[in-house]
Amino acid sequence: MKYQINSIKDVLIHLAIIVVLGLAIFFIFFNVYLPKATRHGETITVPNLQGVAYSQLEEYLTARNLRYEVNDSTFTTEYPPLTVMKQYPKAGAQVKENRKIFIALNAENPPLVKVPRLIDSSVKNAQLVLQSYGLELGEIEYKPDPAANAVLEQHFKGKPVEEGASIPKGSKIDLIVGDGKGEQEFETPNLMGMNLEDAEFVAIGSGLQMGEIKYEKAPEKTPNTVLRQIPPAGAKARVGEVIDLWVVEFEEGSTKNNTSVINEE
Repeated sequence: MKYQINSIKDVLIHLAIIVVLGLAIFFIFFNVYLPKATRHGETITVPNLQGVAYSQLEEYLTARNLRYEVNDSTFTTEYPPLTVMKQYPKAGAQVKENRKIFIALNAENPPLVKVPRLIDSSVKNAQLVLQSYGLELGEIEYKPDPAANAVLEQHFKGKPVEEGASIPKGSKIDLIVGDGKGEQEFETPNLMGMNLEDAEFVAIGSGLQMGEIKYEKAPEKTPNTVLRQIPPAGAKARVGEVIDLWVVEFEEGSTKNNTSVINEE
C-alpha cells in the first residue's frame, strides 16, 4: 500500500515537472526566441525621398535596410528630371526592416502638349488656360492698344507661336498685351465750364476714360459745372487715358438750373 502511494506521488511530481518545463519552453519561445527571430517591436522610420535622385536611391535605402520599386512616372516642373516625386509608405511611417518603398519618378523628358489660343482673351483667363494645358505664364509685355489687358500676341522662346503647335509640357508662353491706350496722340479737350453730363460725353467721345469725379463748393456757379480737369485742356493724351474732373457741388435749396446730378463714384 505504501509502495502504491509513493508511485502516485512520483507520477504527480513528474507531471508537475513536465507542466513547468512546458510553460518555460512556451514562455521562452514566444517571449524570447520568436521576437528575436522576427525582430518584433523593431521598426524603421521611412525617410523623406522627395527630390532624391534616382541614381542615389539604391545606396540611400540600402544603408537604411529598405528596398524600393518604381511604380509610376509622370512630369512636373517642381522637381528635376529623374528625381522622386511621390512615395509610399509616406515619410515618417514605421515599417519592418527590408520593406519595399514604392516611388513615382519625375520623367526625364516632358511630354508634348498643344498650344491653346490665347489671343483676344484677358491675361487672367490666359493664365488659367495655360495652367489647364500644363503650361506656364512667362513674361508680359505691354504695348499701346485700346484693348486693356487683352492678349494681342503669344510667343514661345521669343517667337510667335500658333494655336495647336506642339511644345514641351511646362514651357512658358510670353504674352504681348494691350495697355488700354492707343498709339495716336491727341490734345485733351477743354471741358471747363461744361455741365458734367456734356463733359462726360465729350471726354468719352474723344477716346478718354472717366476717372474720379470730385465735388467742390462754389455757390456762385451752377451745380455740376466742371471747375478743373486733369490732364488739363490741350495736354497730349492717348486713347484710353483717364481724365479726372472737379465739379460744382449741388447745394440743397439752390434755385439755379441743374440738368443732372451725378453722384460721386
